[in-house]
Amino acid sequence: MGAKLLVVDDDQDVRSVVEGTLVDAGYRVLQAQGGAQALALLDGHPSLRVMISDVRMPDMSGIALAEEAVRRRPDLRVILISGFIDQVRPRWPFLRKPFLSSKLCDLVAREMRRA
Repeated sequence: MGAKLLVVDDDQDVRSVVEGTLVDAGYRVLQAQGGAQALALLDGHPSLRVMISDVRMPDMSGIALAEEAVRRRPDLRVILISGFIDQVRPRWPFLRKPFLSSKLCDLVAREMRRA
């Protein structure tokens, strides 16, 4: 089975679609509905290599989550996704929703090689 990924989004439908795409590509996927749950999963699953997170979530922004996640796990690769073009320029790879499954898989494969 492939490497483990974490998908974080407050929208269950988005999480399910992203998970399905990644499982079909051979990855093992965990889901979190927000920042607090994502950090708990990261702490409990040291084999997680890539986190894909929405930028706008109610409990914690994806950027704040990424900063804390990388502080705890410097080797973690982060991909941010959003339907909005924010003024903030994240330091992590970014995909604008909606995105093609092939774009997501290509970006995940690239980040896995860098992990």
